[in-house]
Amino acid sequence: MGYTKIHAIKATVNKAVDYICNPAKTDESILISAYGCSPETAAYDFKFALSKTSQSDENKAFHLIQAFAPGEVSYEEAHRIGMELADKLLEGKYSYIVATHIDKGHVHNHIIFCAADNIEHKKYHDCKKSYYNIRHLSDDLCREHGLYVIPETNQKGKSYKEWLEDKKGTSSKSKLKTDINEAIKQANSYDELISLMQNKGYEVENSDFNSSGKYIKFRPHGAERFIRGSERTLGKDFTRERIRERIEQKPRERTYKMLRSAGMRKLIDTSADEKFAQSPGLQKWANKQNLKVAARAYAALNEKGFHSMEELEEQISILSHQSTSFRSDTVALEKQMREQALILKYAEQYAENRPYHMKYYKAKHKDAVFRKYESQLILYDAAKEMLKKAGLNPAKVNPDEVRAEYQSLVKDRNALSAKYKSSEAKLKELQQLRDTITQYMDAPEQAQTVQKQKHQDIL
Repeated sequence: MGYTKIHAIKATVNKAVDYICNPAKTDESILISAYGCSPETAAYDFKFALSKTSQSDENKAFHLIQAFAPGEVSYEEAHRIGMELADKLLEGKYSYIVATHIDKGHVHNHIIFCAADNIEHKKYHDCKKSYYNIRHLSDDLCREHGLYVIPETNQKGKSYKEWLEDKKGTSSKSKLKTDINEAIKQANSYDELISLMQNKGYEVENSDFNSSGKYIKFRPHGAERFIRGSERTLGKDFTRERIRERIEQKPRERTYKMLRSAGMRKLIDTSADEKFAQSPGLQKWANKQNLKVAARAYAALNEKGFHSMEELEEQISILSHQSTSFRSDTVALEKQMREQALILKYAEQYAENRPYHMKYYKAKHKDAVFRKYESQLILYDAAKEMLKKAGLNPAKVNPDEVRAEYQSLVKDRNALSAKYKSSEAKLKELQQLRDTITQYMDAPEQAQTVQKQKHQDIL
């Protein structure tokens, strides 16, 4: 599980960096990583990047927190996930520091990144859309690492503590929702649900639709306060109106799900529900729906030029290998992009701060010059060192040439990414057709009475 939140840093970048890099919280600084800067020079690096942007908002950096449930992930894996999140989110454009804190009951990552990127010198746009992108990236990484993912919720403002209580089933709101759901399953009317909730020990107010109160309220036995049945408090499925609708819709839900399943080109599994065995009419309806779904699947295969399941499996295997290759090549290009982005950052940093180095080099009173241009001299030395580590001669690196190479890599990456997405879409379509036909052919004997009479015509 990765719970995320983010806020802007408008003033004290150095203090924020010092806080997240505290050795007592990061296993003596072992769980600290950086890209495009270092914890010691981050404030200077960020200041340099910010000086190149024309956007005037106050944001100097952003502080992103990614928290995990207690005991579900090791310190090292949490740190890897934090690095992967920073790489996917910032795409090698922004300098950042990742620090994993292990001093609390749950492991959590702190990611501080510069508000201005090193490539286009544009500022990071923090909004709801960008936050949901962070959330989805974090969720995808958690799935890849086999961790729990927080389900989507219609509630607003739920804290991590409250979510954790809900997950454990210990919060009063979580228990109330569970009791309401159970009562909905048992009740045949709205009034019967109210009685069931009262029998469970709840005091109920504003249950009448003619009541002056806007929300229905429930007070658990022994509790001091009522809990409102509002969308904000419990979610949209627990308002007074929605509770009544859910009770009234129960008889139609199963049929709706079956119809929706048939519409999505999926077979209805008649062996999974006793109602099909008990109702010949329902069984016949399901058989007809399955026949239609299978017929569409066979027709789709014929349209695509497949004459056998062997040909279909062969094409699936080819597309699978193509998709894997495209993805692998895309990842390799993204790695090159990050490396090239760093070189561009340090090449510009070296070139722009070299005049201050020369002034310091020629000065008679070097201490005075250093005090005046401390940040520029520190950045110059850091850039020179990083370019040398990359095997380059700092004086011969042309930032314009590096930028052109970076843009070329971006173009190649985008082309590969498009091929990967196209290959994945085709692969999923063929896999769906194969699974539908396989399920149809493997269906239980009693579920194929109608199909067996007609499937030769389909073929």
